[in-house]
Amino acid sequence: MSLRDLRGSVAIVGVGQAGCGEAKGRTEMEILAQASHKAVADAGLRMSDIDGLATASSSSAMWPLSVVEYLGLNPRFVDSTMIGGSSFVSHTMPAMLALASGQCDAVLVCYGSTQRTAVMNRGEIKRARRQLEPHPFEEVYEPLQPLTSYALAARRYMHQYGATRRHLAEVAVAARKWAQLNPEAFRRDPLTIDDVLNARMVSDPLSVLDSCLVTDGAAAFVMVRADRAKDLPQKPAYVLGSATATWNKQISAMPDLTVTAARDSGKRAFEMAGITPANVDVAELYDAFTINTLLFLEDLGFCKKGEAAAFVENGGIAPGGHLPVNTNGGGLSCVHPGMYGAFIMIEAVRQLRGQCGERQIEDAQIALVHGNGGSLSSQATAVLGTQATL
Repeated sequence: MSLRDLRGSVAIVGVGQAGCGEAKGRTEMEILAQASHKAVADAGLRMSDIDGLATASSSSAMWPLSVVEYLGLNPRFVDSTMIGGSSFVSHTMPAMLALASGQCDAVLVCYGSTQRTAVMNRGEIKRARRQLEPHPFEEVYEPLQPLTSYALAARRYMHQYGATRRHLAEVAVAARKWAQLNPEAFRRDPLTIDDVLNARMVSDPLSVLDSCLVTDGAAAFVMVRADRAKDLPQKPAYVLGSATATWNKQISAMPDLTVTAARDSGKRAFEMAGITPANVDVAELYDAFTINTLLFLEDLGFCKKGEAAAFVENGGIAPGGHLPVNTNGGGLSCVHPGMYGAFIMIEAVRQLRGQCGERQIEDAQIALVHGNGGSLSSQATAVLGTQATL
């Protein structure tokens, strides 16, 4: 079996979210369970039908075992790949292989975090990580991670290609305009270019408004084989392509701060799907910081290297622009509970179903999802399509 044989063999048939924004009084496992039950019900299934699980957490090394126990599952397939925020996009390929081989029949991909309201604050978590997971070539400089790493990439990109902070601000403003069309988004107040340019600087050239939200939130989706998907209640979103690439962990190990492994994952995902970026109707890109969107637009092939600044000018990726990007408001304005990849998968599915209300992209048939993890460390790309694209 080749990757092209897998194209469209599996579909996402259920999605669910819970606790987005602030989940006061609830644990990350509780909101994960709420999102999971919503996704399973959305698929027209019962939790007893789930025999595959893909999940990850930054707070527990054996997180899947806790999820299995809490949800009462007996999975025949488990994937706990943890490569940061891209994990849940990356989970699509092993889930496809497990389903195609008959190892299991229904895979639940799920995530939950209460990083905004949790008792253990982020400072304590970072101090613990320095002991458990050191970055020997960077910690001596006491960086504000991950912010410092992304600021380093942003400054290099600006130097190399002539982009300005105004171009970064275009990304933040576009995300906010999409969020204003999404009643579930955490930040929906007006935002202007000047607001971003005048915002508190946290790591030059990135201001607080160039940086993702700190929210709670849980997300889950259910995958089954295509032959089963057509008999379930929701319009299936078929997985046409999926690929993951990792070139480094520490930002100091990147040979070129302006080129990410998205160049690799995107190329292979598009090849598997048999399409090009020109065929994409809506793009959901992991925007932990404004620089991410510029880098990924280029590395995924929507424009040439160094041209993303011009691509986003004058609302190019905002509502009414030439490419709808991050239509839920993104990690910058909708939700970002530590790891964001599962949420962009859900937004892509909703767009293909036609369930996005005011922000719905007319006749959306192909959606690209791109996840990022670590400090531009891991990249995962998925291409989803409707029945018409098979």
